[in-house]
Amino acid sequence: MPAIDTRVELRGRGAELAALERVLAAARAGSSAVLVLRGEAGIGKTALLNYAASRAAGFRKAGVAGIESEMGLPFAGLHQLCAPMLDQLHELPGPQRDALSVAFGLREGEAPDRFLVGLAVLGLLACAAEDQPLACLVDDAQWLDVGSMQVLAFVGRRLMAESVALIFALREPDHDRHLAGLPDLIVEGLSVPDARALLASAVRAPLDPLVRDRIVAEAHGNPMALLHLPHALAPAELAGGYGLPAGHSLVSHVESAIYQQFRSLPPDSQRLLVTAAAEPTGDGGLLWRAASLQDIPVDAAGPAESEGLVEFGVRVRFHHPLVRSAVYHRTPPPDRRTAHRALAQATDPHLDPDRRAWHRAQAAARPDENVAVDLERSADRAHGRGGAAAAAAFLRRAAELTPDPARRVIRALAAAEFDIDAGGTAQADSLLGVAEAGPLDDLQRARLERLRARLVFSQLRCSNAPRLLLDAAHRLAPFDGALARDTLLEAVGAAIFAGRLSDGPGQREVAEAVRAGPSPPSPPRAVDVLLDSMAGLIIDRCAPTVDALRRALDIVRQEQQSGATDADRRWLWLTFRVIPEPLAPELWDDDAWHEMATGAVRIARETGALSVLPMALTYMAGFHVHVGEFDAAAILIDEATAISEAAGGVPMMYTSLVLGAWRAQESRARDLIETTIEEVSARGEGRVLSLAEYATAVLYNGLGRYDTALAAATRACQYEDLGFFGWALAELIEAAARSGQSEVAAAALDKLTERTHASGTEWALGVAACSRALLSDDQEADALYREAIEHLGRCRIVVQLARARLLYGEWLRRHNRRQESRTQLRSAYEVFSRIGADGFAERARRELLATGETVRMRTIGAVAELTSQEAQIARLAREGHTNSEIAAQLFISPRTVEWHLGKIFTKLGVSSRRHLRSALSAPKPATPPA
Repeated sequence: MPAIDTRVELRGRGAELAALERVLAAARAGSSAVLVLRGEAGIGKTALLNYAASRAAGFRKAGVAGIESEMGLPFAGLHQLCAPMLDQLHELPGPQRDALSVAFGLREGEAPDRFLVGLAVLGLLACAAEDQPLACLVDDAQWLDVGSMQVLAFVGRRLMAESVALIFALREPDHDRHLAGLPDLIVEGLSVPDARALLASAVRAPLDPLVRDRIVAEAHGNPMALLHLPHALAPAELAGGYGLPAGHSLVSHVESAIYQQFRSLPPDSQRLLVTAAAEPTGDGGLLWRAASLQDIPVDAAGPAESEGLVEFGVRVRFHHPLVRSAVYHRTPPPDRRTAHRALAQATDPHLDPDRRAWHRAQAAARPDENVAVDLERSADRAHGRGGAAAAAAFLRRAAELTPDPARRVIRALAAAEFDIDAGGTAQADSLLGVAEAGPLDDLQRARLERLRARLVFSQLRCSNAPRLLLDAAHRLAPFDGALARDTLLEAVGAAIFAGRLSDGPGQREVAEAVRAGPSPPSPPRAVDVLLDSMAGLIIDRCAPTVDALRRALDIVRQEQQSGATDADRRWLWLTFRVIPEPLAPELWDDDAWHEMATGAVRIARETGALSVLPMALTYMAGFHVHVGEFDAAAILIDEATAISEAAGGVPMMYTSLVLGAWRAQESRARDLIETTIEEVSARGEGRVLSLAEYATAVLYNGLGRYDTALAAATRACQYEDLGFFGWALAELIEAAARSGQSEVAAAALDKLTERTHASGTEWALGVAACSRALLSDDQEADALYREAIEHLGRCRIVVQLARARLLYGEWLRRHNRRQESRTQLRSAYEVFSRIGADGFAERARRELLATGETVRMRTIGAVAELTSQEAQIARLAREGHTNSEIAAQLFISPRTVEWHLGKIFTKLGVSSRRHLRSALSAPKPATPPA
């Protein structure tokens, strides 16, 4: 291809160049900037990345280009990007350094959580940018391996004050949404004048104006097409337009033109380019070793370089990814296999066994057990480095190359399981089809059914998953009782999650299957005790199962406190998802809730398990809501949301519903509730519907609109969803009593009393006494309100204690006991105002006004000016944590912590950490005068 002046090649790209300059300027100024360039193949993204590299004077530079054929190698792209910075690996904290070393195969170890790897990469980039700004350029991001893409997406969302410019080029249309939400720029086609100028610079022969206009029109402003389409036309066609159109896509046209250039090269140059295209790392030494094995002379490089297709050096660089693609994919398979065979022979089996196995697999023309065994070993190593997707890719190819049908089934099932873990649902479905076509024994067929059920649950969340998991458990029971019980636990979780939206067996049917299923081993595993306890809770509901449920909670707490192995912790996460979240509320056990939530967050932080941490933070946030620490809950919710978004997941909005209801910002709370109901209905999360209705009842009881609260609480109580049913009953009783629906309230009180009596905790007994007082006569009501306040005063649930005082104060005022009512109402108002429960605070304020008391407005301290993340950093700094420790907890870099602290000091009017303790003692809201 003729050389094109850069000014001509980038003509018409003023907006794109300005955006790149802004990104680089931000990094020069000491803050991070991220940009995703999106556009079709050949639109000019690579040229823009090259421009950014040329303009990054004074920057340290790192780059990587995704390669389609390398997508199965774990963290391959990430390793290529980070390789120039690994000399600073020692500067990372130990857990991060170890995680990254294992991921890159630099040392042996347990599979690291991929988001701990993300935190390590974030720290590594921050270290590299300490002395000079860092420019990271990622081309063809759609072809990065899954692990690399997830980590870089995480890093892109957490960069803030690290002097790093991170620029991606991503081909559109692209269905991978890892980079969704990052700042992006759509790179569109050139205007007609700019397209004509670029075409004129590429064509040295006479060009008929009509042909020129046809090429410009067909190229749709795509620079690569403009540069290469003329090479696909004969001179007669260029001069006079004599030719027939070819019915191919634009990319196909461009690749055809490139391939014609390639075919014009001498045979040895062609073989060298095919080998270079088959070698994804661009390692010049490896390429020439492979070339020597094929008797390709060194001077074969010259013609290819003269044509502008490739540059040979220490690194081999194709002019554009489409050049590599055209050369590789249009070359006949036998020639590609020859290149891969040479590359396998040239690759050191000790230093890079996985890439050698990969080349051997690409060179195989027929099933080969030796190659399949090599791939199986590579899968084990990939899994050990935390690359479930890579392990699946190795096993998938191993299954294809396995000559024995029985062994093919084994490898296909293993590959499918890894694919499900990695989210590769389409590949998993295909592999299960391969396994199903082979000779399956009964155990394998049962395992296949279990994997199909898990696949459905991962895709559709809940619709048919309970039935499929239950059927799989039945099939597994005669062959593997432990795996059958594991599957039953998953079925219980799916049934709880689906709730009323389950398309199949409900919770009770699944629980009865647990009791009728395989007996637990002796001694029982933790998961067995939990499974049997859950079955008892679902079937017996109350008193008969309380002791068993408490034993189950104790087991989970012991697992958290013991040095559980990684395998044990994996079960802990599963049981945490399925079991503890409903158990503690179901038992009204605030101590267990606090201990379990604290333990789950601690373990998730220590291990860097970002896949679990958002769930643990949300669970902890729920506890903070009920103990009246709304700001702390909001901070945890924000952190959970940020991590979920960084990990490419869906934020968990459950606690946000309840917090919004207590804060009583009606419009925002209603919008959140309605949006959540719509989303969970589509996903099949029926249990959350009860939570949403419960939150609605809290909102309108706080606002004093009891008819609306009653309707919502009634809907929430239509289904006995675990954990929320008792809470909803209490809301229903208050709303019904205030709406004059005494019979409805009495029926709900009977159900509530059964549950609270079985629990026997201070929280449970306090809520029961308060609910009973609402329906009692004068003398009994007085005693019950006092009893409720006494019980609730001995537990952590501050919001219910304040509500009991509010209800008692309202009752006292209506009985003309104004002085006594003021004491209760003043206490309730103080708590509700301090924690931000505005609806209930307003109820208390109105009642105080009715007693003749004047109420001062609340004051807001300086702490309220801090953002959620700033408040969390300030508290951690006050507790004595270093910047590195804070960064590790919040999954940001130490430099970002330092940047936030500067803003915190300014807002609080302090100059150092030692002043934070007094500054964070924000003034409490003004209380009504006595």
